[in-house]
Amino acid sequence: MARNLRSPAARRRPAEGLTDYDHLPGPARRWLAQAALPWSARSVRVVWSRALRAAGGCEAAALARLDRIEGRALAREAPVVWGVGYPVAGQTGANR
Repeated sequence: MARNLRSPAARRRPAEGLTDYDHLPGPARRWLAQAALPWSARSVRVVWSRALRAAGGCEAAALARLDRIEGRALAREAPVVWGVGYPVAGQTGANR
């Protein structure tokens, strides 16, 4: 479990209160609750606002943008957290 804290995103900002989380719109709050990385509520609010504005108010498009941003961050951080060969191509649960 301690290996998850090796993510560079985990070191960027000290712990915040739940106030920022509580002020997020419902869809952004639900997205953050299931996020793979330790996002701060403040950074999600900034990205959500920009994405929503760019998408003309479409929540689905804003959520898709959050997913793309997180996917790029995971691709960038995976070698740091789990090693260069992760995930091994073609490896299934039975072969581990």
